[in-house]
Amino acid sequence: MDLSILGMALAIGLGAIGPGIGIGIIGGKAVEALGRNPEVGGQIRTLMILGIAFAESIAIFALVIAFIAFSTHK
Repeated sequence: MDLSILGMALAIGLGAIGPGIGIGIIGGKAVEALGRNPEVGGQIRTLMILGIAFAESIAIFALVIAFIAFSTHK
């Protein structure tokens, strides 16, 4: 097995762990905030979606790096 393929797998695997944990924390804190103050549900939801989008962009960057590593491998 070529080590560049292993590097590609590690790039996307490790690059997805952080955003996955971050999205879980964002969702949990949003539900917590809604439980404490349900009147501002729209604002909390907007900020939650924005935070999730930023966290998910990190995983997309890791995916792009993995694809670049794979395309330069050949």
